Order: sequence, then C-alpha cells, then structure tokens
Amino acid sequence: MAKTLDQLIGEGVTGRRVLVRSDLNVPLDGGTITDDGRIRASVPTITALADAGARVIVTAHLGRPKGAPEARYSLEPVAHRLSELLGRPVAFATDTVGESARETVAGLDDGDVALLENVRFNPGETSKDDAERKAFAGQLAGLADAFVSDGFGVVHRKQASVYDVAELLPHAMGRLVAAELDVMKRLTESPQRPYAVVLGGSKVSDKLGVIDNLLGKADTLLIGGGMVFTFLAAQGHQVGKSLLEEDQIDAVKGYLQRASESGVRIVLPTDVVVDRSFPSGDREPAPEVVAADAIPADALGLDIGPESSAAFAAELKAAMTVFWNGPMGVFEVPAFAEGTRVIAQALTEVTAAGGLSVVGGGDSAAAVRTLGFADDAFGHISTGGGASLEYLEGKQLPGIAVLER
Repeated sequence: MAKTLDQLIGEGVTGRRVLVRSDLNVPLDGGTITDDGRIRASVPTITALADAGARVIVTAHLGRPKGAPEARYSLEPVAHRLSELLGRPVAFATDTVGESARETVAGLDDGDVALLENVRFNPGETSKDDAERKAFAGQLAGLADAFVSDGFGVVHRKQASVYDVAELLPHAMGRLVAAELDVMKRLTESPQRPYAVVLGGSKVSDKLGVIDNLLGKADTLLIGGGMVFTFLAAQGHQVGKSLLEEDQIDAVKGYLQRASESGVRIVLPTDVVVDRSFPSGDREPAPEVVAADAIPADALGLDIGPESSAAFAAELKAAMTVFWNGPMGVFEVPAFAEGTRVIAQALTEVTAAGGLSVVGGGDSAAAVRTLGFADDAFGHISTGGGASLEYLEGKQLPGIAVLER
C-alpha cells in the first residue's frame, strides 16, 4: 500500500525539500496556454505541501523534446499560470538539475514553491538505458528529501522522474493520482450497472487492449470516431476513403464474435457524417449524412450521424456507470463536432442522475472543454488518457507499482 500525502505530511514536512512529479503537459498556442486543466489538477497536492511548510520542487514535462532544450517546450509560461492558481510566487529554474535548479532550490524558504524546467530536456529522463536513467534520477533526488508522485498522465511510463526517483527517496502518492486510481478501481472492480463504455478516436489499434479487457466487464460498448470504420469493414461494409486499419479487421471480427458469445453489446453507428476531403485550409466543409453501410467511395466519415448520436445518448442515459475515451469525430471543426457534443451532454445527464461518468483524458478532455462543458458537470475528467487506458487494459503501471513496494 502506497503512503498517502496526508501520511507524509503527518510525519512532518516543515523545512523538508519535497520533489513533486506533476503532469503540466498543457497545450500551448504561441506560448499561450489554451487549456490549463492539468495545471489546476496539480494545485491541491502542491498547496497541501506548501501550507504544511514544505519547500516544494515541482518537476514536469511539456511535449516531446528529444532530450535537449527547445524554447517552444519551455515550462516558463506554465510557471506563471501555476503561480496565479496557487496564489503564491513560483520560482522558475531554467534547467532541470543544473546550476539554476540548484540555486533555485537553495533559495527556497518553508512554504515556497519552485518549478524546474522541462524534465525531458535531459536525455536521462526517457532513456531506455537503466544506468543513464538512474544517473539522472540521482541528480533529481539530490535536490530533495522526499518524493511525491502526482502526475497520473505519466505513471504508465518507466521514466526517471516517475519511477527511478521513487526508488531513491521516501515517497508518497499525491492527491491527484490517488483520486484517479480510486475512479479506475470503481470502473474495473465493482462498477454500478448498467455499465457502458464509449470508445472513439482515430485508431482501433490504440484501443484493442481496452476492448479485450472490457468485454468481460462492461455491459455495452459504443464505438465511434475514426476507429468505427474498421468495425464497419469487419462487418463487410465499404467505408470509402475513411480511416481504415486493414491489418486489424480480423482482430475486430474476433471481438465482435466474443461480444456476441459473452452477452456484451457492441453498438455501432447506423449513420455517419461524411465529406469528400478532410477539412483543411480555406475550404468550407460540405457535411453529408449517409447510412453507415452506404458510404460513397469518394467520401470519408468524419463524425457519427444524428440518428446514431441520439441512439448512443439513449444508451448512456440508461447507464449508471460510463467511461468515455475518444471523440466521435473531428470535434475541432463545428461541422463534425455534434456527435462528440451529444455524448458529452449525455454524460452530464448520467452525473445529474447520480451515476458515475468518467471522461478518459486526452482528446476527450480537450473536447468537452472546447465544446464549453464545465469540468464539474462530469463525475471525473482524467488527466491521463494513456494511463487510464493501460489501467483498463489490466496492465501494471510502473509509476504506481514502485510506490506500493
């Protein structure tokens, strides 16, 4: 059993340097944060430690730099927003474990907070070489007296600031990670029924493990997004120019057969919204609703249709537990956002009726915010799409396993 944040604080953290691995990987547009959800989710743990007198050192990543500094991936804009949300100054170190980091940490007083520069600017963070990764973890650990894991979006990664540091310092689980795990357990161990799962996004290959595991747990699987066209192809339908993973058709046929034999309902769209090309540039979208089994050869599906949206919503409103990962279409373009909006609205109604609705991070979380839904309209919005999917696949998450030793 991992030590909780409250247990760590109860042992006394006043004057101690506590390294917190947060997930601050937010979208930026020209240096402007377009969705600060992950920063806001990190605030409770950081605040609790600072209020208890700890000298808090936050480490996090942004984007996928290749082990060297890149200005576009700097966490400096995040430091400013974190300071606003915390209501206290946040000192910013311009490197990860170098002179600036050491001087910044040395200058902290009790209750102060510092943010280190993007941890992925150091190649040791994501190295596959254990020795290189552990060496970098040792440098990070040298800055602190204790470690708190609070970045759920990275706990499925065996990386220096997630996994190896926890082996070197007294450690505890942050409030965000604890809350995320509690929800994941409710989805997998004793879900209140009926239990519906909505899966979307572009690739069915990204969701095969989840489908495989949930066929034994969920009552209904609703399939949308780009991945639905591989399902339609598995049923023998033509899908035009729609996204199709031909190498997954046989696997999907197997899942359809298993679902039929096990009593799990897999619900596919009966209509889709198509266009003749993917929306881009100055071209105005030309959406057209067609039957899912009659997609024109020169068209590509970009959203589930209105009939399917209504049917999916009815399925969800009858459920007491809903997990949703992956948009129903290209939600960034209003002409192809309606399916995703209807699913989001249905989840808010599940919440209002006393059920558990979980938005599984990633593009789904971005979609509900882009479409104007409030976070508290849902039971839970995960900060870690990849981590939540791997948990639902039944995989062990390295960043959690190391905390429980």
